[in-house]
Amino acid sequence: MHMKIRKYLFALLAGCAAWTALPAQNKLLDSPSRKLQLAEFAISNLYVDKVDEDKLVETAIVSMLEELDPHSTYSDPEEVKRLNEPLQGNFDGIGIQFNMATDTLFVIQPVSGGPSEKVGILAGDRIIEVNDTVIAGVKMNTDEVMRRLRGPKGSTVTVKVLRAGVKELLPFTIKRDKIPVYSLDASYMVEGKIGYIRVNRFAATTGQEFTDALHKLQKQGMKDLILDLQGNGGGYLNAAIILCDQILGKKELIVYTEGRRNPRSEFEAKGDGDFQKGRLVVLVDEFSASASEIVTGAIQDWDRGIVVGRRTFGKGLVQRPIDLPDGSMIRLTIARYYTPSGRCIQKPYESIEQYNKDLIDRYNRGEMMSADSIHFPDSLKAKTLKLGRTVYGGGGIMPDYFVPIDTTMYTNYYLSLRDKGAMVQLNIKLIDRHRKEWLQQYKTFDRFNREFEVSQAMLDELVAQGTSMGITYNEAQFRTALPLVKTQLKALLARDIWDMNEYFQVINTLNDSMKKAIELLREPGMNFPKR
Repeated sequence: MHMKIRKYLFALLAGCAAWTALPAQNKLLDSPSRKLQLAEFAISNLYVDKVDEDKLVETAIVSMLEELDPHSTYSDPEEVKRLNEPLQGNFDGIGIQFNMATDTLFVIQPVSGGPSEKVGILAGDRIIEVNDTVIAGVKMNTDEVMRRLRGPKGSTVTVKVLRAGVKELLPFTIKRDKIPVYSLDASYMVEGKIGYIRVNRFAATTGQEFTDALHKLQKQGMKDLILDLQGNGGGYLNAAIILCDQILGKKELIVYTEGRRNPRSEFEAKGDGDFQKGRLVVLVDEFSASASEIVTGAIQDWDRGIVVGRRTFGKGLVQRPIDLPDGSMIRLTIARYYTPSGRCIQKPYESIEQYNKDLIDRYNRGEMMSADSIHFPDSLKAKTLKLGRTVYGGGGIMPDYFVPIDTTMYTNYYLSLRDKGAMVQLNIKLIDRHRKEWLQQYKTFDRFNREFEVSQAMLDELVAQGTSMGITYNEAQFRTALPLVKTQLKALLARDIWDMNEYFQVINTLNDSMKKAIELLREPGMNFPKR
C-alpha cells in the first residue's frame, strides 16, 4: 500500500473517537461534501469485503436526488443514450417499423428512403437471421433484437428474410444510416377548413416538422387548427418556443423560469409565425406534461385558443443536464416554469410515493369523470391577459372545456384482447393475407376509410385468436366493446397499409375531445366558455 495512504488510514482510525467527541471543532466534518468524500474513501479502503465503488457512488447519487424532487434524476450512460435518442430526431439503424409477432420479427413498413427500403426489404417480410444468428423462434426479446440490428452509421448487417410466396430465405446486406425519428404523428385536413396536427413529443426537429405540416395544410385550405398534445410528455423547451413562435404575437411572453440561483428568465414570441390569425383548439389530457404545458399555458393565457380535454400532468420544473466523466448524467432541477399570467405549472410534491400515484388519486376522486370534482382555492385563480378570463394555477393546466374520460367500452375482455396482443396478431395475419388485394381494391386511403368495414369473419377470427392465447370469451363484454374493437382494428390496418397519419384519421373518430374541438370550430367565433 502507498505510504501516504497508509499514514492517512492510520490517522483516520486513530482519530475516530476524537471526531465523534468534537464534531464542531473538526473542519473536515463541517463540510457535507468532504464528509461524503471521507465516507466513500473509508468504505472503499476499510470495509471488510471488496466493494463495487461505481455502484456505491451511483447509489449515493440516486439517494441524494430522491431527497430533492421527483424530476431530479441520475442516468447511467446507457440510459442517457436511450433517453436522448427520441429527442435528437434520429438514430443509427436499418430503418424499419416492426412487431415481434409469435416470436418472429414482422416488418410493418420499411422507412421511406431508408437503408432497408433501398435494398428491397418489403412490408410483411419476416427477418429470421441477423449476421448468421437466428432471431426467430428463440424467445429473443425486443431490446436484444434492436441491439443486433442497430449499429454505427456506415456499418453493415446481413439479414435473412422469409417472404410470402418464396420458398428460400432471402439474404440482404444493409448499410446502416441515420434514421429519422419524427415527433409529429399526424397532420391532415379534418373537414372544411379545419386542419389537425398531433405532436407526440418536443424534439430537436419538432419546430421544422410543425412548420412543414402547417404549410402543407395551409396549401390544402386550412384556416383553423386542432393542435393535439394528448399524451405528449414534453421534451426540449426550445422546441416548445419555436412552436409558439408560429402562433403567438410579437413580444408576447411564452414562459418564464425562476429559481434560487437562477434569476427570472423570459422567453418571448417573435411574432413572425405562419399561423397568427386562424382559430385554434388545443387538446390535452392528464399525460400532457412539461413542454406541452408551456405551449398550452401560453395559448390559454393570451386567449389565443381554446383548451379542450382534462387537467394536464403538472410538471413545471426546469432540469439542467450535468454530464459526468463516464457518460452518465444528472438532471438537476434548477428553476420552475411559470405561464405568462404567473401560474406555476408544477403540482405539489410532498413525497415521491404520493407524487407517483397522483393520477390514480385523481381517477379515484372522480376528477377524470367530472369537472365538478375539481376545486381551486381563490388564491390559485389568475386572469388571462387579453380577455380577463379566470384560469387556475396550482399544478397543470385546467382546460377551458372539460371532456371526461369514457371507459364504458373498455371492458375486461377488450383489455385482455388488446394487452395480450390478440388484436396485433390478427392484424398481422390480415395484412399478410390481404395487403395487395386491399391496395388494388381501395387504391387510396380516403376510399378505404369510406368503404372498408371490419367483417364478422374478422371478428370471429379475433375471438378465436384470443381463445388460443388463453382469453376466455365474454359475449356481453365483446358486444359492449364492439365499436372500439372495430375502430381499433381498422386503424391498425390503415397504419400498416399506409402510415400513422392514416391510423389517427381512423382512431380519432372515437376521441371525445376531438369531437368537441370539431363542434367548437364548426361554430363562428372563438367560443370561449362563460364563467
